[in-house]
Amino acid sequence: MLTQALIYLPSIIGIVAVASLVIFRSKQLTYRLFSIFALFVAIWLVLQFFVDAQIPGGKLWLRLISATTGILAYFFLAFSVSYPKSQKISNRFAIFTSFPVIVLAALSFTPLLIKNVVYGPDGSNVSVGALYQVQNLILLLYIFVGLVMIASRYKKSNFKERRQISLLSIAFSIAVAGNILSGLVFTNSQIFQTFRPISIFIMVAIIAYAMIKHGLFDIRLVVARSLGYVTTIAVLASMYGIIVFGIARLVFDLHFSVIVQISLSAVTAIIGLTFENFWKRFNKLTNKIFYRDAYDPQELFDHLNRTLVSSLNLKFLLKQTSSIIVENLKSEFVFFGIKDNLSESYRIEGTNQPKHNGEDIAKVRSLTSKISQSVLIVDLLDEKHEDLKRILNRNNVAILVQLATNAHKKTEESLGFIALGPKKSGNPYNSQDVRVLDTVANELIIAIQNALHFEEIQRFNITLQAKVRDATRQLQRTNAKLEALDETKDDFISMASHQLRTPLTSVKGYLSMVLDGDAGKVNDTQRKMLTQAFVSSQRMVYLIADLLNVSRLKTGKFVIDSSPTDLSKLITEEVSQLVETAESREIKLTYTKPAKFPVLQLDETKIRQVIMNFVDNAIYYTPAGGHIDVQLIDKDSSIELRVVDDGIGVPSAEQHHLFTKFYRARNAQKARPDGTGLGLFMAKKVVMAQGGAIIFDSKEGKGSTFGFVFSKEKLQSVAPVTSPVKSKTPVVINK
Repeated sequence: MLTQALIYLPSIIGIVAVASLVIFRSKQLTYRLFSIFALFVAIWLVLQFFVDAQIPGGKLWLRLISATTGILAYFFLAFSVSYPKSQKISNRFAIFTSFPVIVLAALSFTPLLIKNVVYGPDGSNVSVGALYQVQNLILLLYIFVGLVMIASRYKKSNFKERRQISLLSIAFSIAVAGNILSGLVFTNSQIFQTFRPISIFIMVAIIAYAMIKHGLFDIRLVVARSLGYVTTIAVLASMYGIIVFGIARLVFDLHFSVIVQISLSAVTAIIGLTFENFWKRFNKLTNKIFYRDAYDPQELFDHLNRTLVSSLNLKFLLKQTSSIIVENLKSEFVFFGIKDNLSESYRIEGTNQPKHNGEDIAKVRSLTSKISQSVLIVDLLDEKHEDLKRILNRNNVAILVQLATNAHKKTEESLGFIALGPKKSGNPYNSQDVRVLDTVANELIIAIQNALHFEEIQRFNITLQAKVRDATRQLQRTNAKLEALDETKDDFISMASHQLRTPLTSVKGYLSMVLDGDAGKVNDTQRKMLTQAFVSSQRMVYLIADLLNVSRLKTGKFVIDSSPTDLSKLITEEVSQLVETAESREIKLTYTKPAKFPVLQLDETKIRQVIMNFVDNAIYYTPAGGHIDVQLIDKDSSIELRVVDDGIGVPSAEQHHLFTKFYRARNAQKARPDGTGLGLFMAKKVVMAQGGAIIFDSKEGKGSTFGFVFSKEKLQSVAPVTSPVKSKTPVVINK
């Protein structure tokens, strides 16, 4: 018997210890189910020990084993359904699976399952009924389904949960295998009977390893406390055994076997482990029956703190806090009066609050502003506060709690108040209630201030959003007007340009005829004046062309009309037209070009306008005595035009605006007030539309370089044109 006790005792202690550790986390369904399963395994082991040790009452022990086996199989199946995420078990599933277990547990006490047990020197001889094997099949089915459900969650789990599932599957499988071998296959073998407690002990060891190593049931935070608690109970149980059995032997001459002593000590330990939880539940039940006003202040504070950190919504906080106070203090009603930061009114929120009178609230605010006490019990107010007492009684308020810090009481009005009605039981509020309400008020002050500040921010955001929307609408209306004006301007420019181009073409033509001598001989003075007029008319033609191109860009009608163009000859013609203008301003104008230059596919009219613009600008923005060099460069894969001058240059701060529409640098406006700011804008558009890029470099006071570069491949070059001028030889246009 002692050997059997030593075999069974580690398993019983181990499974009780595991159940005790897990039960501390009883708020989760999975933990509760496992704890119940483990406790029934412990009971089942104790009963198995009674049978194996041949303690009298074998038939009762075996029938209890039969009933207990069904119960632990049911809780194992329920645990496997809930594991690992505490999935809720449906009522239909619980009823369907528990019904066979209840029936079998009832039948366990009839001959249909267990008939009799006879102890013998070779072990216990069990006589079973007709339904015994049916019971075994049902219970094995429960265990098998539970194991399959645990294993089925392996693929959907993370790494940590997979390790837990693997260890649980191994542990339960070993326990099931050991009990099948000892209980169903080798029932008459004394050696195989030891497999039952040993397999349970191995299961406990594996589960303990999974709990410590892989966080099964997450009991790390309670292990220290639990171990201390279990150790204390074990010591007390040992002392109990020594004292009780010692007194029984010395005083009453009673002798107990070692097995009875160990069993009674184990029962004492189990009672000690479960006593605290049982006592708490018993207290709650008796409080509900005999002490209807009793409550746990710590639970109230815990619930309140969870609520206060869960939201910044003031209405939600006040309603939830009111419910918590009503639930614990059993008040008929609770409501808050909170001062609005943006007005003088009070916001009323609460639970079951009665209708309130605005005048009464104003009077209460006035009368309590000079009272330093936080919690005011209406029945205890003295004669000095008779008016306040009368108003509160009229509104059925039993306690008024001021939401004010010491600073508030001295310098300004409090945040508001909490009003509590009488207790539902009719009992008065006691000193504990007052202390609790004072603590609640102190905790609420910061939370309410934060919520009010959050509301202010939200209101500011709403106001800001409204102002942004109004400003956006105004900008949209203004933009629509500007777009209409811009469209009108474009229409006017287009119309005026078309109307001006015809007479200017006529003027330019007649001036050309006069210069050619068609109207008679022209002397030098007349030629000089007519030439100046011709150049000015040509400049006007280019300006009108720029305006038309701007209009075409706006309407999407800007088109590049490419044709074979001799760029070298074109530049010579444009530079020649500006000779006299350069001479009149005492500027040396040179043109350097290669001996051979390819014919390119370009829009001749538009590229001529670009060249004219670059050279004309260089002349006007270069002071007397300056130099302008027009360079046409033929490279292996590209061609470049560069107009280099030593004029006024462009300020570095304004260079990034230079090619935008109607923009002119400050120094350019002074040098040439009549400029439009369209030349460079259109030059960039024309060059880029034909696949080229603008060349620009400038330093204020030292000159500028304007030009463009084109890829020969993009311009589809044709046969080169031979120039009589030698390569890289400058052509001096003015003398």
